[in-house]
Amino acid sequence: MIITALSGSIYGLMLANNIDAFWLLKIHTGNFGVLNLQPYDSAIIGILTLMIAFSGVGLMFAGRRKQPTTPSPEAKDRESGYENHRR
Repeated sequence: MIITALSGSIYGLMLANNIDAFWLLKIHTGNFGVLNLQPYDSAIIGILTLMIAFSGVGLMFAGRRKQPTTPSPEAKDRESGYENHRR
């Protein structure tokens, strides 16, 4: 995903400055020279996008479930180490 996003952004910037870096467009579409993933590029990007979306939704709901609770006075005493001084 990072390679796709960076190569697409850099290619767009270079094209805006009248520099045609066709090799960058090949990297953007999954052609890495010896390793040509162009036939599978759309499926890979789609699966990675879904994974990122689901993990983001999972993090959003996980943060809402685990809200901090206020500790009892006994727990505060145990954390501070004063449980032996109360006797």
